[in-house]
Amino acid sequence: MDGLVWSLLMILLVSGTQADTPANCTFEDVKGDWILYETERSGDASIDCSNMGPIIHKKMVSLMYPNEAVDEFGNKGTWTMIYNQGFEVKVSGRSYFAFSLYEKTGETVISMCDKTMTGWSRDITVRNWACYRAQKKIPLPPKNSTVNHMPQEDALYKYNKEFIQSINAKQNSWWADIYPEYELMTMKDILRRAGGRASAIASRAHAVPPSFFTRLLDAAMPATWDWRNISGISYVSPVRNQGNCGSCYAFASMGGLEARVRILTNNTQQPVFSPQDIVGCSKLSQGCEGGFPFLIAGRYAQDVGVVLEECSPYEARDDVCRTNPNCNRHFTAYYRYVGGYYGSCNEEEMKLALVKGGPLVVGLEVYSDFLHYKGGIYHHTGLSDKFNPLELTNHAVLLVGYGEDEETGEMFWTVKNSWGNDWGENGYFRIVRGNDECAIESMAVEVVPIP
Repeated sequence: MDGLVWSLLMILLVSGTQADTPANCTFEDVKGDWILYETERSGDASIDCSNMGPIIHKKMVSLMYPNEAVDEFGNKGTWTMIYNQGFEVKVSGRSYFAFSLYEKTGETVISMCDKTMTGWSRDITVRNWACYRAQKKIPLPPKNSTVNHMPQEDALYKYNKEFIQSINAKQNSWWADIYPEYELMTMKDILRRAGGRASAIASRAHAVPPSFFTRLLDAAMPATWDWRNISGISYVSPVRNQGNCGSCYAFASMGGLEARVRILTNNTQQPVFSPQDIVGCSKLSQGCEGGFPFLIAGRYAQDVGVVLEECSPYEARDDVCRTNPNCNRHFTAYYRYVGGYYGSCNEEEMKLALVKGGPLVVGLEVYSDFLHYKGGIYHHTGLSDKFNPLELTNHAVLLVGYGEDEETGEMFWTVKNSWGNDWGENGYFRIVRGNDECAIESMAVEVVPIP
């Protein structure tokens, strides 16, 4: 049964249509002793793992708290969860990634967190690729969960003016308003705009307390910072609009790479990279249903590379890969979760990484009230729109700065969205800083591109 499941799921994963990944595995599920199975190590980034082939290499690895990996010879490396969907291991000069195994029947998902789907391994120089899968030495019982679906997904969104009024009446930190274009969208479109079904919240990391050393470094940080205005110069690329596709993870990832190339080249290079290449072509994404910036701005950009916008113009669709094969690829040299691994992030670590290296890709839990943000310092009001119930999702955005309101003293992050210039504060929003509001301080990703 396991072999059949792996084969069927891998066919979905590597075909033209990306697979949804609704597995729900925790750190405690994954921590422990694993057996890694690999094919021969002679492939490249185009390797086809739909048929895994014979096992040539077998490796034992212990994944320990908080992020240490140790193989059977005592060689030490690192590992990290990828949200709740899989994990990445780097040990003995090789890097391994696969999504966690699951079965889906109707609205029921069975997560088999002691096994992975077929994934990929390669050495740290991005050579000698192999197909790989992993199995925990001590089996775990399957975990059942339900995929929730919004009622009337195909129904057009309708404005609830009372909801807007209640948001503005409850607090004065920010204000909500009507966006007429929403009434041209279905509820499914709204869900995708807010992150996509593959990013629906099941479980997440939380911001952790900073270490004493991190607090010392943070004390030396400037009181405010904004990569849009460093001595009068902006290092942030223009705001774009993802439309009705759940491609926020691709836009945030490309925006992060664009900004950091600008920083590394003192603005002499100002590339605009293609989100469509990610949505339509990447085996590590779920197309218009969502995805994970760590895998896109990090692993995909390192393994395969990204292309300029003209090589694959944005279509807001994920049905076909149309990237010009003659275009040059641009690569990431280094990537990580801020703090070192998923689950080690906090405000202070984010400020250090932001000022030192550039904008960070962050996740944001999207509630109904956020859709109507027009300006101010956002915090979730606790109100929900019963007329238009929105499934809680994880929306990827780009953190560009931080500051403190001169009148109220309220601390905030400044964040670039991908909903166009007419949304929020010219395409940006500010959100409360310092209390992990809507999980924004729990899963930041930083990358170092090769300019």
